[in-house]
Amino acid sequence: MNTTAVPPAPLDEVPAAQPRRTGWHLLDVTEVRHLTADTVAVTLDVPAALRDVFTHHPGRHVTVRHRRAGAELRRTYSICPPPHAPETLRLVIKRGGPGGFGDHATTRLARGDHLALSPPTGTFALPELPGAHHVLLAGGTGITPLAPMAAHVLRRDPACRVSLVHSVRTSADAVLADELAELKDEFVGRLTVLYVLTREDRGSGGDLPARRLDVAGLRRLLAAVDARPGPDTAFALCGPPGLIDTARRVLADAGADPSLVRWELFTAAGTAPRPPETTGPAPEAGEARVTALLDGRRRTATVQPHDPALLDALLRSHPDVPYACREGVCGSCRAKVLSGQVTADRQHALDERDRDAGYTLVCRARPRTPEITLDFDA
Repeated sequence: MNTTAVPPAPLDEVPAAQPRRTGWHLLDVTEVRHLTADTVAVTLDVPAALRDVFTHHPGRHVTVRHRRAGAELRRTYSICPPPHAPETLRLVIKRGGPGGFGDHATTRLARGDHLALSPPTGTFALPELPGAHHVLLAGGTGITPLAPMAAHVLRRDPACRVSLVHSVRTSADAVLADELAELKDEFVGRLTVLYVLTREDRGSGGDLPARRLDVAGLRRLLAAVDARPGPDTAFALCGPPGLIDTARRVLADAGADPSLVRWELFTAAGTAPRPPETTGPAPEAGEARVTALLDGRRRTATVQPHDPALLDALLRSHPDVPYACREGVCGSCRAKVLSGQVTADRQHALDERDRDAGYTLVCRARPRTPEITLDFDA
């Protein structure tokens, strides 16, 4: 998930009792705890009036809006509560490049500060599969949605077991290692945690010698945790695109059921957003009209030929349209195309089932027909 800068917009007044995908809420920071040299866990207070809005389940994420130097930074983070307090609204934030929100959070954010957050959203979740073997693969801070998923399913399903593989550069980068160790003690025999160190060779004292996870390495890992694709084995993957692409290919070659392979991507904080590729024909009239359904309301906008994506046209008059990364990674701007046609590139957050069902990412989509209707609520 990534950061992008846009002109600042005012906080929206959102009714507290109704969960919505849009709007921003100022929440108090109650704790900033350093997990590693460049990573902090930020806990936020959710007042009683907003508890329904911020009700979440493992795998969901929020977008943080931060103003800096007359511009606005947006960054998406998975909700990552500690295992002993699953209702807590906590974000794990890595520093990334200088000048971004991660830099601010890890060096200046303190108890008593306020953060503007969107309501939780997202579809990343483990399948309902009683008694399953859940195999979770995390790369770097991709551990943040997977650790809560592991805790949740272990407590909910006493017949399941979980194997969690965390790929990190060095042992010092293994965020949440202490919490996962406590979880292992609570679920002895049902939770296995394996660390792969890509830039640190600990010899016989480590889990594996230092190496990147290539196809051969992933196959060895699957064998090490006895992850045999079948109707009782589910997979959840979260990390950078290269790792997830390799893992999905390995699982497909092994015969894993695609419906039992769930995944989510992130990009390194501080990576500059790339402009969309201009693929596909433009409308004959040179512009298009887009109608968007969001939170039960209808919004319309005109897409000009120079607009990089549908999102840019919608934001001109409707700043509450959800988005964060503009990279096609976070999935915040996911919408279903009800009528008309779009073309889009690099929609990393969508899988084949999403695309077949008619979903697109508005930050990457461009019009192919003069009239388009989107449903963000679908």
